Amino acid sequence: MKILNAAIMLLLLALMAAISTASTDKQAYIVRMDKTKITNSTFSSLVSITKPWHQAVLESLADGDELEATPPELLYSYETALFGFAAKLSSKYLHTTRSPFFLGLTGKKGKNGPWSGSNLHSDVIIGVVDSGIWPEHVSFRDHGLSPVPERWRGTCEKGTKFSPSNCNKKLIGARYFYGGYLAAGEKINETNEYVSTRDASGHGTHTASTAGGNFVEQANLFGVANGSAAGMRYTARIAAYKVCWPGCSTIDILTAMMKAIEDGVDVLTLSLGSTSEAVPYWQDYLAIASYFAFKSGIFVAFSAGNSGPWAYTAVNTAPWIMTVAASTIDRSFPAIIKLGNGETFEGSSFYTGKALKGLPIVYGKTAGVTGAAHCIPGTLNPKLVKGKLVICEPGDEYMTQSERGSNTVGEDLANEPHVLPDILLGTSSSKAVIKYVNSTKAPIGTIVFKGTTYGNRAPKLAAFSSRGPNLAGPDVIKPDITAPGVDILAAWPAETSPSTLESDKRRVSFNIVSGTSISCPHVSGIAALIKSKHKDWSPAAIKSALMTTAYTIDNKGKPISDLKSHALATPFGIGSGHVDPIKASDPGLIYDITADDYISYLCSLKYNESQIALFEEGFIECKKEQLAMQPGDLNYPSFAVNFNRKARNVTITYKRTVTNVGIPKSTYKVSVEAPKGAYVIVRPKVLSFKKLNQKLSYKVSFIGLSRKKPVVNSAFGSLMWVSGNYRVKVPLQ
Repeated sequence: MKILNAAIMLLLLALMAAISTASTDKQAYIVRMDKTKITNSTFSSLVSITKPWHQAVLESLADGDELEATPPELLYSYETALFGFAAKLSSKYLHTTRSPFFLGLTGKKGKNGPWSGSNLHSDVIIGVVDSGIWPEHVSFRDHGLSPVPERWRGTCEKGTKFSPSNCNKKLIGARYFYGGYLAAGEKINETNEYVSTRDASGHGTHTASTAGGNFVEQANLFGVANGSAAGMRYTARIAAYKVCWPGCSTIDILTAMMKAIEDGVDVLTLSLGSTSEAVPYWQDYLAIASYFAFKSGIFVAFSAGNSGPWAYTAVNTAPWIMTVAASTIDRSFPAIIKLGNGETFEGSSFYTGKALKGLPIVYGKTAGVTGAAHCIPGTLNPKLVKGKLVICEPGDEYMTQSERGSNTVGEDLANEPHVLPDILLGTSSSKAVIKYVNSTKAPIGTIVFKGTTYGNRAPKLAAFSSRGPNLAGPDVIKPDITAPGVDILAAWPAETSPSTLESDKRRVSFNIVSGTSISCPHVSGIAALIKSKHKDWSPAAIKSALMTTAYTIDNKGKPISDLKSHALATPFGIGSGHVDPIKASDPGLIYDITADDYISYLCSLKYNESQIALFEEGFIECKKEQLAMQPGDLNYPSFAVNFNRKARNVTITYKRTVTNVGIPKSTYKVSVEAPKGAYVIVRPKVLSFKKLNQKLSYKVSFIGLSRKKPVVNSAFGSLMWVSGNYRVKVPLQ
């Protein structure tokens, strides 16, 4: 036993990767064991024991620590893509009918469109890692679907108010994970939460239906946004993996991703955040799990986060992840407030009742005690606010909009379904209203509600959407792309109020939600569409198609603007631009990337052997050519060039390789818009293809021009290969 113990301790010390989630007297860890470095005798001694090998490891650890009062506690074991286990040893992440029309899908049901019959017959499985799902919702009915694909290896787990019979040919898998959450010292409140895959918060149901929900006619919220609701890939199969209770543990998320890989999903959508603190990819365990998924041929999309409009806030930025920002669609819910001085301002409201005419306005001290300006519960005086318009400012991070009714930084009008009639105003309008109230003895106002309007200028980047640059990998522009994420209607649990407040007794079938967590499943569903048409494409090929065909001009012919200040949006906000599913299904050229390419990229980042071994089991060492590679040489569909601010006439050259997936015999000519302060040279300027799947390479040299003053801010441009109707465009930074 002593020999076994010593061997296992050596393995753990040399080969494990640990994730600490939280602790009291113990912490939860993920232990990665590299099978290629375990001797045959050691592994034989493990598997010969009449108990699971991971249990033997844990018991050996306990045997080696005589002071340990309680033994290590096994949480999960991994034996496929990741070999190891999660355990508790000594020693929060949630980030939402018009969007299919806005994206051009509903008008393309013909012979060649993504929603054409020939493209919808293929069975694509979308794994949704979130807060669960409401299985009875009409969006998840399986009418007309063929039997569950034979390749599916998943299951429907039994739990509180959830049984295998809740699954069908649409919802084909349901699992739930809470070991890491409990190990972190949290508890599941079974009064308002289900210990099963059933969704209590609504978030997972909303995202699942956005990605792959079925067609539902006359969907709406209190009569607004009325129309047909449908997921981006509405015939896709859905597998739900619940990891949020409501907080989400990294260990549970990683375990769910590993199980989804084993189950056989094609696409993984994770509308989950992470810390905005920049850590190397080898310390980002969701990035590691996403790499395993990528290597298994699975497309992975994450939300970029809702910490905008500040720079360096984008999360989930590993290059093999599709990082999604959020923007508006052309639908709005206008409401007008007219002040006593005659000024009028437009805002947003889901309320459709009669106008509130000539009511007094109260704010701050005139509404209650300290905290009343933010409408914090308990601060408003009922006698002072009854029958009046109450101004509520943002400011308390622990309150939702529905609890106070507020605006965010910038001109976002991403509203929530408040219990009381409301109007949400942008920053500039809010300041004007407060100025009027503070300068008037008896301020009054009238609010008129306009319902639903269409055809507004869009898209616009949401102010809340997290921004680059990418601290973890400055040679890769993040986010990658933007998609609809403001005021999106989708499915909602039957027993959850639209505001999620316990005091709200309203119940709805559909709800309107905003966030990058809502734009993410749009892209995941569109990726499933492309997978339907191009079954042999790699995740990188699908990602390239989405990025190189994205657009940067809105529906009014103007550059996409940023609701932070109505300035132009940059690649640090929208990445390559707004997703275009029609063009992405036929991109012309793609920038493909293999797992070996990513390992070379990690070598170029100067990661050491043990760090890279976390991604690639059995990794020995970086080759000379890998060490000589520049991070910017990764065959990524964007260019991020980082000149020293004091540099003069410095030249940086990167290489890219494109694959012809359009017309067999075709010629592409390059068109460049150079970033300010740089000169760009492309060689060759013409790419002539003779057949499909032919690969051709080109090099781009960026020359930092001499200047009296160093460049302080980033500048942007673009490089585009043009052939007939094809426009294969990548951003330059």
